[in-house]
This record gives sequence, structure tokens and C-alpha cells, in this order.
Amino acid sequence: MNLKIKNCKLKIIFIGTPEFGAIILEGLVKKNYRPILVITSPDKPVGRKKIIVPPPVKITAEKYNLPIFQTEKSSDLKPQIKKINPDLIISASTKLILPKEVLKIPKYGCLNVHPSLLPKYQGPSPIQTAILNGDKKTGISIILMTEKIDRGPVIFKKEYPLSNKETLQTLTKNLAQLGANVLIEIIPKWIKGKIKPRPQKGKPVFTKIIKKEDGKINWKKSAEEIERQFRAFYPWPGIFTFWKKNDKKLRLKILKLKINGAKKGTKPGLVFLKDNKLHINCKDKSIIVYQLQLEGKKSMEVKEFLKGHSSIIDTELI
Repeated sequence: MNLKIKNCKLKIIFIGTPEFGAIILEGLVKKNYRPILVITSPDKPVGRKKIIVPPPVKITAEKYNLPIFQTEKSSDLKPQIKKINPDLIISASTKLILPKEVLKIPKYGCLNVHPSLLPKYQGPSPIQTAILNGDKKTGISIILMTEKIDRGPVIFKKEYPLSNKETLQTLTKNLAQLGANVLIEIIPKWIKGKIKPRPQKGKPVFTKIIKKEDGKINWKKSAEEIERQFRAFYPWPGIFTFWKKNDKKLRLKILKLKINGAKKGTKPGLVFLKDNKLHINCKDKSIIVYQLQLEGKKSMEVKEFLKGHSSIIDTELI
């Protein structure tokens, strides 16, 4: 049932698409903040076989029998939202931009859960950027949405300490759970007018859209930078390099690694064996690779890979 505020049901619309949004949606439902409509992206073809897959938010909405509306067009939002006339809109990780006339509809506004400490890391890749930069902390911000993406005044912030083991996968989950907990805590206070929005303070730091090619390894970088790149892009897009074998340039994806102090010579990208382990030179140290995958082939443990590709030893990856 919907949360009751002063004997009236609170009508909530939830907007989101990926796992970050799905975790927050589930957290809300479990605490009886049950949306009367969930808006998410359409199902899309995935992989080589182009299998049609629903977005994580839709899967969660179906699990709890919530009404669903799927669209990629912001212009589709106004008639749907106006018809319901919600008290509150909550969004988490969506590409949809809410027009000014939609933002004015809910009595209590539109709240967005953003996975960074705004204004630091506005834009589409705040989680990856925090890991790439080696930040010691990140967090979530609940903001009152405006026409400018990620620029709205802050309702609440919560810090989250970063370890050197967090990946995109684990940090997404942890920040989403934190975001759900914070929402549950602040919604009653927000509805009762006990929280006042505060303008974002500080210089904005913008993040970019992550593409597959961002996973390309530059062996002239430090081992630590490459290890952070691996964690920031795990599981997608992953990190990769190229191996010139005879006249062919083979794309090689690295699936498991660890930083090591050993280094052979000064050539970045040089592959060598030490103590029966596969090393690759970086700027300062080397990384040990435990699992990798040639494009079009299955993933392999290094021992298995070397049985058929031992010629990679003493070559330079590019």
C-alpha cells in the first residue's frame, strides 16, 4: 500500500532503468513506498544473438506487480504523469529529461538520487570516475530536480568511504542501497517541510559517457592507474589491449589481474614470465594477469591460454 501522509495516500512515480535504479526501487517497495507507476526504457536486444532483454527496473517492477510505462522519449512523459497527477516523482539513473511543465506537476516535486557528492561528478559516469581518479570517498546526493541535469539544489548528502577493491559492479550496488536507505529516511521529513533545499556549493566536475574504446589500456600508465581502470570498467566495458601475432592484430581482453613490483627492462607492454606467472610491464611496475580472452574466443585461465599461445612471451602489447 502507499505511504499515508496526513490520512492521504502518497502517490509516487518512479523513473529509472539500470541496476542502480532497480535496487533503489526495490528498497522503496520493501518499506511500503510503493509507486503507482514505474517509468523505464524499452526492452532492448543484447549480445550477438540480439536477445530482447528488459531493463533491470522493469524486472523489479514486474516482481512486485507495479504498473509499467516504457519509453525513450521525454515528450511521452507529460500525458502519462499529468493523468496520474503524482504527489512525488523519484528518479534514479535515467536518460529521460523531465520538461519544466512535468517538474511542476508533483505537489512535493521531483527528487533524483545521484551517485556522487554533487557538484563533484555531475553527468553520466560518476561511479566510474570516482574509481578511476582513486578517490578516498564518494557518496550519494538527493537533489530537487530542475531543467538542468544534476544541477538542482541538494536535499541530502551521504558519504561513502572508498576502498581499493571497489569495482563498478560492487560500488553501484553499495551506493544504490545507500541511496534507498537515505530516501526512506528523508521522504517523511521532506513531505513535512522539515528539509530545505540548499544550492550546490563548489565548482562542478563533469563526467563523460563511457564507451567501449575507453577500455583500451595505455601501458605507459602506472600499474595503479591500469588497475583502477580495470575496476572502474568491470564488468563493462572491461579493459583490453592488442597483440600483434604474425600479421594479425588480435584484441585481448584482461579479465583478472593484480599489481606486482617486478619489471623486465623498460618497455611498456612487454609480456614476460616470472615464477610461472604472466607479467606485463607498465610505467613503473608490472601487472600479473590471471585470466584473459581473445576476441571471439572463450575466456581462459593463463595456464590454459599459454598452451596454445606461448608466442606471446617477450612480445610488446599495444
